Amino acid sequence: MPHPTRQRILITGASSGLGEGMARRFAAMGRDLALVARRAELLDALEKDLLAGHPGIRVTTAALDVDDPEAVARVVPALADELGGLDRVVVNAGIGKGASIGTGKAWANRATLLTNVLGSHAQCEAAMELFRAQGAGHLVLISSVASIRGMRGTRTAYGASKAALNALAEGMRSDVYGSQIRISTILPGYIETDINVGRRGPFTVGLDKGVQALTEVIEREPVRGYVPEWPWRAVAGLLRVLPLPVVRRLT
Repeated sequence: MPHPTRQRILITGASSGLGEGMARRFAAMGRDLALVARRAELLDALEKDLLAGHPGIRVTTAALDVDDPEAVARVVPALADELGGLDRVVVNAGIGKGASIGTGKAWANRATLLTNVLGSHAQCEAAMELFRAQGAGHLVLISSVASIRGMRGTRTAYGASKAALNALAEGMRSDVYGSQIRISTILPGYIETDINVGRRGPFTVGLDKGVQALTEVIEREPVRGYVPEWPWRAVAGLLRVLPLPVVRRLT
């Protein structure tokens, strides 16, 4: 059964990286966009750029810190009202700070867990409330291949935060199973973004290629998608079964 066109799309963390890239790709596809991020000046510049390049679409923006759950609960429905509803919400805002546990960087690990877990949870609450009221919608959680196994060093808290998103998504999916609400968990590998500085491996792809693969996967609305599909679906399968001494050398 073909998926409906998701015309009105909200993207968090839209001022740079994957969020900005998705906004540009979806704008080129003629979609209407609600874009949020902490850096309002970057959002304003992006809005002007998108409207100049694609005058037929609607774009609305708002400054938002997803660490503030009350602000998320207020801003998301307000943007939905501006667009007359939302068909898809992409939970993308996140950070990648971190260090090995117990090495004096607890603040960085806590910040990553706060934003990536509780910030994402706040976005899910707001999106699912809208989708339940509408009876339909597509919720997309941007996870990571780093969520499949426990990661060492700078990726410990980051991987744990993304593993929490996988479980959150599956729980929500079970909750609304059989409805017209779709929930996708997307696991990118290494894509050249600021969040992946110091975390890039041999299969790293450029931002443009990564964003193209990402939007194509999102459009298919899978339960779980890998970006790019090759090699990350195969790598994910291996990570699940390899012994820890091998995993730590690979990652």
